[in-house]
Amino acid sequence: MEGVDFPIRCFSCGAVIGHLYAEYKKKLEEGKSPKEALDEMGITRYCCRRMFLTYKSVLEEIAKFHGAVG
Repeated sequence: MEGVDFPIRCFSCGAVIGHLYAEYKKKLEEGKSPKEALDEMGITRYCCRRMFLTYKSVLEEIAKFHGAVG
């Protein structure tokens, strides 16, 4: 099951966010941007948003563009 190792709590504020990862992933697959998905889910704190945006599955996607700029 993907996302099993997603953190249960935000590292900074301690909010419980682990149960939201599957919903976040589903919204991205539906074509929504990360901003739209997080806004719809009510994730407003920057620290919590960071947890979703910097999770390793997202970093693998970003890594494809390494060296494309600069």
